[in-house]
Amino acid sequence: MAQQNWTVYLSGEIHSDWRERIQAGVTQAGLPVTLVAPVTDHGASDDCGVNILGGEDNPFWHDHKGAKVNAIRTRTLMDKSDIVVVRFGDKYKQWNAAFDAGYAAALGKPMIVLHDPALTHALKEVDAAAMAVAEDPAQVVQLLNYAVNGSLDAVA
Repeated sequence: MAQQNWTVYLSGEIHSDWRERIQAGVTQAGLPVTLVAPVTDHGASDDCGVNILGGEDNPFWHDHKGAKVNAIRTRTLMDKSDIVVVRFGDKYKQWNAAFDAGYAAALGKPMIVLHDPALTHALKEVDAAAMAVAEDPAQVVQLLNYAVNGSLDAVA
């Protein structure tokens, strides 16, 4: 029997290597998982709207255009995903990750939230909407292995 390929959307914090660590773990475990993500080039993400649709003098409209253009990718990829992983880092406020968590919850997507235990109180409502709350990327890979294979066998 052919195994289903799972699509997992990786949302949130862009200042650490958590996506790469999950990709390495998924690859090493041989999971039939395709990882997708928003644009993680901060400058491109901020300026996509004005670069494509024209400049704005007012910073509000500059950001508004960028947010709308980014939402085309984000919403499409999340809609097509089987699981959404939302990462909250401790250094920067990831308001977009909070939106993505709400959007995933509204879609009824199984969601894994990933954050340091020090953020548990601040993210209690987000955590309550998640199917699982992980503290490191290795736990996310283990969760994916269990979801895909129904196995508790250790994975990297």
